[in-house]
Amino acid sequence: MMSNTNAERWLLPEGVEEVLPPQARQLEQLRRRIIDLFHSWGYELVIPPLMEYLESLITGAGHDLDLQTFKIIDQYTGRLMGVRADMTPQVARIDAHCLKNDSPNRLCYLGPVLQTNPKGLSVSRNPLQIGAEIYGHDGLESDLEIICLMLAVFEKAGIDSVFVDLGHVEIFRQLVVQAGLDSDEEHKLFDILQRKAKPELKATLAEWELPDDIATMLMALIELNGGREVLATAEASLSGANKAIKQALTELITIAEWLSTRKPDLQLHIDLAELRGFHYHTGIMFAAYLPGHGQAIARGGRYDEIGKVFGRARPATGFSTDLKSLVRSGKVEVEEIETIFAPWSDDTELATVVESLRKEGKRVINQLPGHEEEGEIKRLVNENGKWIVKE
Repeated sequence: MMSNTNAERWLLPEGVEEVLPPQARQLEQLRRRIIDLFHSWGYELVIPPLMEYLESLITGAGHDLDLQTFKIIDQYTGRLMGVRADMTPQVARIDAHCLKNDSPNRLCYLGPVLQTNPKGLSVSRNPLQIGAEIYGHDGLESDLEIICLMLAVFEKAGIDSVFVDLGHVEIFRQLVVQAGLDSDEEHKLFDILQRKAKPELKATLAEWELPDDIATMLMALIELNGGREVLATAEASLSGANKAIKQALTELITIAEWLSTRKPDLQLHIDLAELRGFHYHTGIMFAAYLPGHGQAIARGGRYDEIGKVFGRARPATGFSTDLKSLVRSGKVEVEEIETIFAPWSDDTELATVVESLRKEGKRVINQLPGHEEEGEIKRLVNENGKWIVKE
Protein backbone atom coordinates (compact mmCIF):
# COMPACT_ATOMS: atom_id res chain seq x y z
CA MET A 1 0.00 0.00 0.00
CA MET A 2 1.39 3.42 -0.98
CA SER A 3 2.15 5.70 1.97
CA ASN A 4 0.57 9.13 2.23
CA THR A 5 4.03 10.65 1.81
CA ASN A 6 4.60 8.91 -1.52
CA ALA A 7 1.05 9.58 -2.72
CA GLU A 8 1.32 13.33 -2.09
CA ARG A 9 4.82 13.97 -3.42
CA TRP A 10 3.38 15.42 -6.61
CA LEU A 11 1.34 18.03 -4.70
CA LEU A 12 2.47 21.65 -4.70
CA PRO A 13 2.09 23.95 -1.66
CA GLU A 14 -1.19 25.85 -1.42
CA GLY A 15 -1.13 28.88 -3.72
CA VAL A 16 2.03 27.77 -5.55
CA GLU A 17 1.44 26.98 -9.21
CA GLU A 18 3.25 25.81 -12.30
CA VAL A 19 2.51 26.73 -15.90
CA LEU A 20 2.06 23.89 -18.42
CA PRO A 21 1.77 23.76 -22.23
CA PRO A 22 0.28 25.51 -24.11
CA GLN A 23 -0.21 28.32 -21.54
CA ALA A 24 3.56 28.43 -20.92
CA ARG A 25 4.10 29.31 -24.59
CA GLN A 26 1.47 32.05 -24.37
CA LEU A 27 3.17 33.43 -21.29
CA GLU A 28 6.61 33.43 -22.91
CA GLN A 29 5.36 35.12 -26.09
CA LEU A 30 3.58 37.81 -24.05
CA ARG A 31 6.73 38.32 -21.97
CA ARG A 32 8.77 38.97 -25.12
CA ARG A 33 6.17 41.37 -26.53
CA ILE A 34 5.96 43.39 -23.30
CA ILE A 35 9.74 43.61 -22.86
CA ASP A 36 9.99 44.79 -26.49
CA LEU A 37 7.20 47.30 -25.77
CA PHE A 38 9.10 48.66 -22.77
CA HIS A 39 12.25 48.93 -24.88
CA SER A 40 10.39 50.85 -27.60
CA TRP A 41 9.36 53.40 -24.93
CA GLY A 42 12.96 53.81 -23.76
CA TYR A 43 12.93 51.55 -20.68
CA GLU A 44 16.05 49.56 -19.81
CA LEU A 45 15.71 46.02 -18.45
CA VAL A 46 17.18 45.17 -15.04
CA ILE A 47 17.32 41.71 -13.43
CA PRO A 48 17.61 41.93 -9.62
CA PRO A 49 18.49 38.82 -7.57
CA LEU A 50 15.76 36.55 -6.26
CA MET A 51 16.88 37.09 -2.65
CA GLU A 52 18.73 39.76 -0.70
CA TYR A 53 19.52 40.63 2.89
CA LEU A 54 16.21 41.32 4.57
CA GLU A 55 16.84 44.96 5.46
CA SER A 56 17.20 45.83 1.77
CA LEU A 57 13.80 44.33 0.91
CA ILE A 58 11.61 45.69 3.70
CA THR A 59 13.32 48.91 4.87
CA GLY A 60 11.65 52.27 4.46
CA ALA A 61 9.01 52.33 1.73
CA GLY A 62 9.16 48.55 1.51
CA HIS A 63 8.32 48.00 5.21
CA ASP A 64 4.72 46.97 4.41
CA LEU A 65 6.20 43.97 2.61
CA ASP A 66 7.48 42.45 5.85
CA LEU A 67 4.51 40.14 6.35
CA GLN A 68 4.59 39.10 2.68
CA THR A 69 8.27 38.13 2.71
CA PHE A 70 9.62 34.64 3.29
CA LYS A 71 12.72 34.74 5.52
CA ILE A 72 15.75 32.44 5.38
CA ILE A 73 19.16 32.28 7.05
CA ASP A 74 22.25 32.85 4.91
CA GLN A 75 24.48 29.84 5.53
CA TYR A 76 27.60 31.89 4.66
CA THR A 77 27.10 34.82 7.04
CA GLY A 78 24.31 33.80 9.42
CA ARG A 79 22.40 36.96 8.44
CA LEU A 80 18.69 37.00 7.76
CA MET A 81 17.75 37.07 4.09
CA GLY A 82 14.44 37.43 2.29
CA VAL A 83 13.00 36.03 -0.92
CA ARG A 84 11.60 39.07 -2.69
CA ALA A 85 7.85 39.63 -2.50
CA ASP A 86 8.03 42.77 -4.66
CA MET A 87 10.75 43.93 -7.04
CA THR A 88 10.23 47.70 -6.66
CA PRO A 89 12.54 48.14 -3.62
CA GLN A 90 15.25 46.27 -5.54
CA VAL A 91 14.89 48.51 -8.58
CA ALA A 92 15.04 51.57 -6.28
CA ARG A 93 18.32 50.24 -4.86
CA ILE A 94 19.68 49.79 -8.38
CA ASP A 95 18.78 53.37 -9.32
CA ALA A 96 20.16 54.83 -6.09
CA HIS A 97 23.30 52.76 -5.61
CA CYS A 98 24.33 51.29 -8.98
CA LEU A 99 23.37 53.77 -11.72
CA LYS A 100 23.98 57.06 -9.87
CA ASN A 101 23.26 59.39 -12.81
CA ASP A 102 21.25 62.58 -12.31
CA SER A 103 19.07 62.31 -15.41
CA PRO A 104 15.81 60.33 -15.35
CA ASN A 105 16.15 56.56 -15.46
CA ARG A 106 13.46 54.48 -17.14
CA LEU A 107 13.77 50.93 -15.82
CA CYS A 108 11.70 47.79 -16.37
CA TYR A 109 11.82 44.31 -14.92
CA LEU A 110 10.25 40.87 -14.99
CA GLY A 111 10.80 37.95 -12.67
CA PRO A 112 9.31 35.58 -10.12
CA VAL A 113 8.39 36.84 -6.66
CA LEU A 114 7.25 34.80 -3.68
CA GLN A 115 4.57 35.97 -1.24
CA THR A 116 3.39 34.49 2.03
CA ASN A 117 -0.20 35.36 1.10
CA PRO A 118 -1.69 35.81 -2.38
CA LYS A 119 -2.93 39.24 -3.39
CA GLY A 120 -4.50 40.87 -6.41
CA LEU A 121 -6.48 39.21 -9.17
CA SER A 122 -4.42 36.03 -8.92
CA VAL A 123 -4.56 33.55 -6.04
CA SER A 124 -0.94 32.65 -6.73
CA ARG A 125 1.80 33.05 -4.15
CA ASN A 126 4.45 32.88 -6.88
CA PRO A 127 3.41 35.46 -9.50
CA LEU A 128 5.64 36.61 -12.34
CA GLN A 129 5.90 40.32 -11.58
CA ILE A 130 6.41 42.67 -14.49
CA GLY A 131 6.63 46.43 -14.25
CA ALA A 132 8.20 49.72 -15.26
CA GLU A 133 9.40 52.73 -13.29
CA ILE A 134 10.74 56.25 -13.87
CA TYR A 135 13.29 57.65 -11.42
CA GLY A 136 14.46 61.27 -11.32
CA HIS A 137 11.37 63.18 -12.52
CA ASP A 138 8.76 64.69 -10.19
CA GLY A 139 6.27 66.05 -12.72
CA LEU A 140 2.83 64.79 -13.69
CA GLU A 141 4.18 64.04 -17.15
CA SER A 142 5.96 60.92 -15.85
CA ASP A 143 2.82 59.82 -13.97
CA LEU A 144 0.84 60.10 -17.21
CA GLU A 145 3.51 58.20 -19.14
CA ILE A 146 3.43 55.33 -16.65
CA ILE A 147 -0.37 55.05 -16.77
CA CYS A 148 -0.36 55.08 -20.59
CA LEU A 149 2.40 52.46 -20.64
CA MET A 150 0.33 50.24 -18.33
CA LEU A 151 -2.62 50.56 -20.73
CA ALA A 152 -0.34 49.65 -23.64
CA VAL A 153 0.63 46.47 -21.76
CA PHE A 154 -3.05 45.54 -21.48
CA GLU A 155 -3.41 45.99 -25.24
CA LYS A 156 -0.51 43.59 -25.81
CA ALA A 157 -2.28 41.07 -23.57
CA GLY A 158 -5.57 41.40 -25.45
CA ILE A 159 -7.36 43.07 -22.53
CA ASP A 160 -9.69 45.80 -23.75
CA SER A 161 -12.29 46.25 -20.98
CA VAL A 162 -10.10 47.60 -18.19
CA PHE A 163 -11.03 50.61 -16.07
CA VAL A 164 -8.65 52.73 -13.98
CA ASP A 165 -9.21 53.86 -10.40
CA LEU A 166 -7.41 57.14 -9.60
CA GLY A 167 -6.61 58.74 -6.25
CA HIS A 168 -4.07 60.90 -4.40
CA VAL A 169 -2.59 59.92 -1.03
CA GLU A 170 -1.82 63.51 0.03
CA ILE A 171 -5.52 64.39 0.36
CA PHE A 172 -6.00 61.94 3.23
CA ARG A 173 -2.55 62.60 4.68
CA GLN A 174 -3.03 66.37 4.83
CA LEU A 175 -6.55 66.10 6.28
CA VAL A 176 -5.05 64.03 9.10
CA VAL A 177 -2.52 66.84 9.67
CA GLN A 178 -5.25 69.51 9.65
CA ALA A 179 -7.30 67.48 12.10
CA GLY A 180 -4.32 67.05 14.43
CA LEU A 181 -4.82 63.28 14.73
CA ASP A 182 -2.21 61.12 16.43
CA SER A 183 -0.85 57.89 14.95
CA ASP A 184 -3.48 55.61 16.53
CA GLU A 185 -6.33 57.87 15.38
CA GLU A 186 -4.86 58.01 11.88
CA HIS A 187 -4.76 54.21 11.65
CA LYS A 188 -8.32 53.94 12.90
CA LEU A 189 -9.53 56.51 10.37
CA PHE A 190 -7.63 54.73 7.60
CA ASP A 191 -9.30 51.41 8.47
CA ILE A 192 -12.79 52.93 8.53
CA LEU A 193 -12.30 54.59 5.15
CA GLN A 194 -11.09 51.34 3.56
CA ARG A 195 -14.27 49.64 4.75
CA LYS A 196 -16.33 52.70 3.74
CA ALA A 197 -18.19 52.37 7.07
CA LYS A 198 -20.07 55.67 7.02
CA PRO A 199 -22.03 55.30 10.34
CA GLU A 200 -18.84 54.28 12.14
CA LEU A 201 -16.95 57.22 10.64
CA LYS A 202 -19.66 59.66 11.78
CA ALA A 203 -19.64 58.25 15.32
CA THR A 204 -15.83 58.30 15.51
CA LEU A 205 -15.53 61.91 14.36
CA ALA A 206 -18.16 62.93 16.91
CA GLU A 207 -16.22 61.10 19.63
CA TRP A 208 -13.02 62.94 18.72
CA GLU A 209 -14.87 66.30 18.89
CA LEU A 210 -13.16 67.69 15.81
CA PRO A 211 -14.05 71.15 14.44
CA ASP A 212 -17.12 71.02 12.21
CA ASP A 213 -15.26 72.03 9.03
CA ILE A 214 -12.62 69.30 9.49
CA ALA A 215 -15.22 66.64 10.35
CA THR A 216 -17.26 67.62 7.29
CA MET A 217 -14.27 67.23 4.97
CA LEU A 218 -13.34 63.85 6.48
CA MET A 219 -16.95 62.67 6.07
CA ALA A 220 -16.86 63.84 2.47
CA LEU A 221 -13.97 61.52 1.63
CA ILE A 222 -16.14 58.45 1.96
CA GLU A 223 -18.58 59.82 -0.64
CA LEU A 224 -16.06 61.21 -3.11
CA ASN A 225 -15.94 58.33 -5.57
CA GLY A 226 -17.36 57.97 -9.07
CA GLY A 227 -16.66 59.41 -12.52
CA ARG A 228 -14.66 62.51 -13.45
CA GLU A 229 -17.47 64.71 -12.10
CA VAL A 230 -16.36 63.73 -8.58
CA LEU A 231 -13.38 66.05 -8.92
CA ALA A 232 -15.60 69.13 -9.22
CA THR A 233 -17.57 67.95 -6.18
CA ALA A 234 -14.31 67.42 -4.31
CA GLU A 235 -13.18 70.99 -5.00
CA ALA A 236 -16.39 72.27 -3.41
CA SER A 237 -16.39 69.81 -0.50
CA LEU A 238 -12.73 70.45 0.34
CA SER A 239 -12.74 74.21 -0.19
CA GLY A 240 -11.60 74.73 3.40
CA ALA A 241 -8.62 72.41 3.02
CA ASN A 242 -4.99 73.50 3.13
CA LYS A 243 -2.83 74.39 0.15
CA ALA A 244 -1.31 70.91 -0.19
CA ILE A 245 -4.77 69.30 -0.55
CA LYS A 246 -5.81 71.82 -3.18
CA GLN A 247 -2.57 71.13 -5.05
CA ALA A 248 -3.29 67.38 -4.91
CA LEU A 249 -6.77 67.99 -6.34
CA THR A 250 -5.27 70.10 -9.12
CA GLU A 251 -2.91 67.23 -9.96
CA LEU A 252 -5.79 64.75 -10.10
CA ILE A 253 -7.81 67.07 -12.35
CA THR A 254 -4.81 67.54 -14.66
CA ILE A 255 -4.14 63.78 -14.96
CA ALA A 256 -7.86 63.11 -15.59
CA GLU A 257 -7.95 65.76 -18.34
CA TRP A 258 -4.79 64.45 -19.99
CA LEU A 259 -6.12 60.88 -19.91
CA SER A 260 -9.44 61.97 -21.42
CA THR A 261 -7.47 63.50 -24.29
CA ARG A 262 -5.00 60.62 -24.77
CA LYS A 263 -7.46 57.80 -24.03
CA PRO A 264 -11.00 59.12 -24.67
CA ASP A 265 -12.53 55.63 -24.37
CA LEU A 266 -10.89 54.87 -21.02
CA GLN A 267 -13.25 54.21 -18.12
CA LEU A 268 -11.82 56.39 -15.35
CA HIS A 269 -13.02 56.14 -11.75
CA ILE A 270 -12.08 58.60 -9.00
CA ASP A 271 -11.92 57.44 -5.36
CA LEU A 272 -10.42 59.76 -2.73
CA ALA A 273 -10.87 57.17 0.04
CA GLU A 274 -9.01 54.36 -1.80
CA LEU A 275 -5.73 54.28 0.10
CA ARG A 276 -4.08 50.93 -0.65
CA GLY A 277 -0.36 51.51 -0.37
CA PHE A 278 -0.93 54.60 1.81
CA HIS A 279 2.36 54.12 3.69
CA TYR A 280 4.18 53.44 0.42
CA HIS A 281 2.97 56.15 -1.95
CA THR A 282 3.53 59.92 -1.86
CA GLY A 283 1.25 61.28 -4.58
CA ILE A 284 -0.89 60.06 -7.46
CA MET A 285 -2.07 56.44 -7.00
CA PHE A 286 -3.88 54.27 -9.53
CA ALA A 287 -5.14 50.73 -10.00
CA ALA A 288 -6.57 48.87 -12.99
CA TYR A 289 -9.59 46.57 -12.67
CA LEU A 290 -11.48 44.18 -14.90
CA PRO A 291 -15.30 44.08 -14.87
CA GLY A 292 -16.61 41.58 -12.35
CA HIS A 293 -13.36 41.39 -10.36
CA GLY A 294 -12.89 43.05 -6.99
CA GLN A 295 -9.10 42.77 -7.02
CA ALA A 296 -6.84 44.97 -9.15
CA ILE A 297 -4.96 43.43 -12.06
CA ALA A 298 -2.27 46.16 -11.84
CA ARG A 299 -1.31 48.90 -9.39
CA GLY A 300 0.99 51.87 -9.40
CA GLY A 301 1.65 55.44 -8.40
CA ARG A 302 4.24 57.85 -7.10
CA TYR A 303 6.69 56.89 -4.34
CA ASP A 304 9.27 59.66 -4.11
CA GLU A 305 10.97 58.52 -0.89
CA ILE A 306 11.67 54.93 -1.89
CA GLY A 307 15.40 55.42 -2.54
CA LYS A 308 16.08 57.35 0.69
CA VAL A 309 17.18 54.28 2.66
CA PHE A 310 19.75 53.57 -0.05
CA GLY A 311 21.21 57.05 0.25
CA ARG A 312 19.44 58.71 -2.70
CA ALA A 313 15.80 59.78 -2.44
CA ARG A 314 14.89 60.52 -6.04
CA PRO A 315 11.33 61.12 -7.24
CA ALA A 316 9.83 57.93 -8.66
CA THR A 317 6.66 56.60 -10.24
CA GLY A 318 5.77 53.22 -11.69
CA PHE A 319 3.40 50.27 -11.95
CA SER A 320 3.51 46.49 -11.76
CA THR A 321 1.31 43.53 -12.65
CA ASP A 322 1.41 39.72 -12.79
CA LEU A 323 2.23 38.24 -16.18
CA LYS A 324 0.29 35.05 -15.40
CA SER A 325 -2.82 37.08 -14.56
CA LEU A 326 -2.50 38.94 -17.87
CA VAL A 327 -2.41 35.64 -19.78
CA ARG A 328 -5.43 34.28 -17.88
CA SER A 329 -7.45 37.47 -18.31
CA GLY A 330 -6.53 38.41 -21.87
CA LYS A 331 -6.41 36.93 -25.33
CA VAL A 332 -2.79 36.23 -26.18
CA GLU A 333 -2.46 35.22 -29.80
CA VAL A 334 0.28 32.62 -30.23
CA GLU A 335 2.34 32.83 -33.40
CA GLU A 336 1.89 29.57 -35.25
CA ILE A 337 5.14 28.03 -36.49
CA GLU A 338 5.23 25.44 -39.25
CA THR A 339 5.93 22.01 -37.72
CA ILE A 340 7.71 19.29 -39.67
CA PHE A 341 8.46 15.75 -38.52
CA ALA A 342 11.75 14.15 -39.49
CA PRO A 343 12.48 10.40 -39.30
CA TRP A 344 15.25 9.20 -37.03
CA SER A 345 18.32 8.62 -39.18
CA ASP A 346 22.09 8.91 -39.09
CA ASP A 347 22.00 10.37 -42.61
CA THR A 348 24.23 13.48 -42.51
CA GLU A 349 22.34 15.03 -45.44
CA LEU A 350 19.09 14.76 -43.45
CA ALA A 351 20.78 16.41 -40.45
CA THR A 352 21.90 19.27 -42.71
CA VAL A 353 18.35 19.76 -44.07
CA VAL A 354 16.89 19.73 -40.54
CA GLU A 355 19.41 22.33 -39.36
CA SER A 356 18.64 24.54 -42.38
CA LEU A 357 14.87 24.36 -41.78
CA ARG A 358 15.30 25.31 -38.11
CA LYS A 359 17.41 28.32 -39.09
CA GLU A 360 14.52 29.40 -41.35
CA GLY A 361 12.26 29.44 -38.28
CA LYS A 362 10.60 26.07 -38.86
CA ARG A 363 9.88 23.67 -36.00
CA VAL A 364 11.43 20.31 -36.83
CA ILE A 365 10.79 17.35 -34.53
CA ASN A 366 12.87 14.20 -34.76
CA GLN A 367 10.59 11.19 -34.49
CA LEU A 368 12.01 8.64 -32.10
CA PRO A 369 11.90 4.99 -33.24
CA GLY A 370 8.57 3.36 -32.42
CA HIS A 371 6.79 6.70 -31.91
CA GLU A 372 6.02 7.94 -35.42
CA GLU A 373 3.24 10.53 -35.75
CA GLU A 374 0.08 9.62 -37.67
CA GLY A 375 -2.42 11.78 -39.53
CA GLU A 376 -2.19 14.79 -41.84
CA ILE A 377 1.21 16.17 -40.97
CA LYS A 378 4.27 17.47 -42.78
CA ARG A 379 7.20 15.08 -43.00
CA LEU A 380 10.69 15.04 -44.36
CA VAL A 381 10.86 12.16 -46.83
CA ASN A 382 13.60 10.90 -49.09
CA GLU A 383 12.68 10.96 -52.76
CA ASN A 384 15.22 10.11 -55.40
CA GLY A 385 18.06 10.61 -52.93
CA LYS A 386 16.90 14.06 -51.74
CA TRP A 387 15.14 15.02 -48.50
CA ILE A 388 12.01 17.09 -49.18
CA VAL A 389 9.01 18.26 -47.12
CA LYS A 390 5.71 16.60 -48.02
CA GLU A 391 2.22 16.62 -46.56
